[in-house]
Amino acid sequence: MLPKIKKTGSTLTPEMLLTTSESSTYSASEVAGRLQVDIRTGLKWTEAKYRSKIIGHNELNVNEEEPTWKKYIEQFKNPLILLLLGSALVSVIMKQYDDAVSITIAIIIVVTVAFIQEYRSEKSLEELKKLVPPECHCLREGRLDTFLARELVPGDVVYLNVGDRVPADVRLFEAIDLSIDESSFTGETEPARKSTELILSSATNKDHTNMKNVAFMGTLVRCGNGKGIVVSTGERSEFGEVFKMMQAEEAPKTPLQKSMDILGAQLSFYSFLIIGVIMLLGWLQGKPLTEMFNISVSLAVAAIPEGLPIVVTVTLALGVMRMAKRNAIVKKLPTVETLGCVNVICSDKTGTLTKNEMTATVIITSDGYMADVTGAGYNDQGEIHIRNCNNVEMAKANITNLLEIGAVCNNAYIQNGTLLGQPTEGALIAVAMKNGMYATAENYVRIQEYPFSSEQKMMAVKCIHKYNNNKEEIFFAKGALEMLLPQCTKYMFGTQTVPLTKQNEAEFLAEAYEIGRKGLRVLALAKGRSLQDLIYCGLVGITDPPRPLVRESIEMLMQSGVRVKMVTGDAQETAMAIDGGVSNMNMECKADCGAEI
Repeated sequence: MLPKIKKTGSTLTPEMLLTTSESSTYSASEVAGRLQVDIRTGLKWTEAKYRSKIIGHNELNVNEEEPTWKKYIEQFKNPLILLLLGSALVSVIMKQYDDAVSITIAIIIVVTVAFIQEYRSEKSLEELKKLVPPECHCLREGRLDTFLARELVPGDVVYLNVGDRVPADVRLFEAIDLSIDESSFTGETEPARKSTELILSSATNKDHTNMKNVAFMGTLVRCGNGKGIVVSTGERSEFGEVFKMMQAEEAPKTPLQKSMDILGAQLSFYSFLIIGVIMLLGWLQGKPLTEMFNISVSLAVAAIPEGLPIVVTVTLALGVMRMAKRNAIVKKLPTVETLGCVNVICSDKTGTLTKNEMTATVIITSDGYMADVTGAGYNDQGEIHIRNCNNVEMAKANITNLLEIGAVCNNAYIQNGTLLGQPTEGALIAVAMKNGMYATAENYVRIQEYPFSSEQKMMAVKCIHKYNNNKEEIFFAKGALEMLLPQCTKYMFGTQTVPLTKQNEAEFLAEAYEIGRKGLRVLALAKGRSLQDLIYCGLVGITDPPRPLVRESIEMLMQSGVRVKMVTGDAQETAMAIDGGVSNMNMECKADCGAEI
């Protein structure tokens, strides 16, 4: 039961707000009651404005930047720079203007180079704001409006469609075949399938992958549509928490900075020591203190290596420029030296080691023809190479038949290289395009869809061919092989359909297992006149391919003594397969799951 809430009329108090994880453990009706909203009409505009005043706008606030002049002055806090400033001042007092000018020029060069580099890269944190959509679809006073996402408040009812970025943390109360790409947030390549059922509080434990009834700010709707109640906005959202942590993090001093600080302290100590010793010796010998002071200060200034900061700064700046040519942003110059000391690199898998573009790489027809698919991404760039066979034309025909099923039993579409829909379905459309099959689904009229569910693990559509005179209904289905095979009574062998036996089933399952061992996602495809009388047609293996030159880069790092660790939310078997694909196959790979760590 929800705790008792103090009556406040038609308005909401901050104490009544729910966190995102809390909202997932309550039913949608309980969340609506807590936030005082009717999901049929949404909030009133006056109420929304009131909530915006007490809660704030739905945006991520970057800390106010310091003035440019202040950033420049910050560069002078380096102990060695302070020592050089002191030396320049003493040189002026002693009328040693040549030394004063040379030291001042050295200081200006060092400070200016460091300032320019840091100023160029200071804006990188604001890139996170691009993940928050500028507009959203919201229901207010019974009318669906489109307005700026920053105006959303807890209690608003939002509508989510394919291609939308989720504008805030939303507790879903309607989800129709809704899948959301959370790779930018959790690192998971497979879109999370959403539902509306409440979750036991013990099951959430701040584990975002368990919150199936919540859509998180900044994530992307890949498939289906949904409706939900905004529960957390801005920095109160889960994404906002990550953003705040990134802002609050203060980088420790690098080894180079520590070494330069120590050097500055030592030089200061020895400079004063020299001055003291020489003045003491002169005093013991009865010489004028003014003369001895001038001599000792001159020696101390001469001992300070004013060229050292220039050499260090210019060297680091050259390193930064070389990295910039490779699209690597370095915010602080000393970081370059630290990077050279790295002996362990932990890399995310999704989008870093891999392209985050699901791609079909293997095709196996039910009569044993196998083909490898080249190319990556959601386009037609690539080819289908049939492995050794004695009837190439038959193999091509059966592969075309297989790919037709994948293209028709599909809700995604590709537009100018951009996928709208689920990545797995995008991979099926892309491989069909590589086979010269464009807009295949337009040849059919869809009568009914049987959407994918976590229980059935398959999807099917009932269609009629537009250009066949008999207008016969046909079913196309795809899904997990172990769920699809029981619905099949026959399989394609050449141009014939053959009764499916237990031995055949075992052989097909063994094929799927071998593909799965290599880290590929396996989809089985079938068609027929009834969902209980399908004809099995074959398998497609899909993977998220490594980025170009990843393997070479990893081998170079390992030859340099740097150990590389891959961090991913994927299954252990998939991680091992990807690891084997991007690293030296002769090297032993070991995987640790979260519980073991």
